[in-house]
Amino acid sequence: MHSDIGTAQATYPTPSGPDVRVEERTLEFEGFAYHCRVVHQDSPQAEPLLLLGGSSQNRHAWLRHERWLAEHCTTVTVDLPGYGEADFLPVGHGLDFLAANVRHMLTELAMPQVNLVGSCFGGAIALRFAQQYPGHVAKLGLVGMTKVIPDDYADAVPRWTRMLECGDLAGIATELVERFMSPAGTGVVRKHRVVSRLLFQQFMAQSDDEIRMSVEHNARLMSHDWYRNEPVPAVPSLVFTGEYDTLCTPAMGREVAASLPAAAFTTIKEADHLSPVERMEEFSDLIIRFCTRRPLTGLPYCNPVEMLGTAVPRPVIPAPGEAASASL
Repeated sequence: MHSDIGTAQATYPTPSGPDVRVEERTLEFEGFAYHCRVVHQDSPQAEPLLLLGGSSQNRHAWLRHERWLAEHCTTVTVDLPGYGEADFLPVGHGLDFLAANVRHMLTELAMPQVNLVGSCFGGAIALRFAQQYPGHVAKLGLVGMTKVIPDDYADAVPRWTRMLECGDLAGIATELVERFMSPAGTGVVRKHRVVSRLLFQQFMAQSDDEIRMSVEHNARLMSHDWYRNEPVPAVPSLVFTGEYDTLCTPAMGREVAASLPAAAFTTIKEADHLSPVERMEEFSDLIIRFCTRRPLTGLPYCNPVEMLGTAVPRPVIPAPGEAASASL
């Protein structure tokens, strides 16, 4: 599911400071080369933060966030096989493979446990990873996540694939912008016009290799299960999205949060599905607060936090007449 903007890197400076150092690694998993970027914080306030972005993000898409994130903890971003600058990944490899690849990377980086945050498609990988490798997850964050691929999105995938194969980039770029950005009249969204323009330009600038990866990604979405009803570790969890997200709506996010043992759920004000780009500093602040166990309540950029989950007590609603009897 394409969801985010992987913008050019050169205009964003590398984080600097006495405790910060940047490392780029090229690794290989089951014959596929992939790349990760590690911004080391030698005086961390929390476990390393691993960010798994949407399918149109690469490891550099988070460079603008690093100025806030790397101040508090080591930050890891990655181009998994099939995405970014990594090797092409055939459609036969789904979320199980990508989750196993994440585990391989953490082993190579000697990071036994991380705070794991996944956005949209990255959220699906993050959740699968947490289900299959629970001991590696200290905290789990899911952004713009849903338990089901929306029907209208699934119905559009074959058409988008044909458009990509025919080279109709303008047509698909227009449709994707309309799909991922909230439509006019939904509500006030910060940087809506600018982000829409950047998203369109990104899709138009795809190389032949990137188009081939996009076609394979769409096929992967339709060929493998997006969500499995399997146990999730009882770790601190946070689910959130923009308040005007029309792709993975707040209602869908609440359903995800309710399926976890215990999760805080909230929405970022004046944002839609692309809240990581539209409200970058606020998005980063929310992530750091979560990772460092600081309060999430009363934030001016968020709507009220809800506590949801399978282990969260629900209020008992008495049957008619029961309350009156109890008072006698």
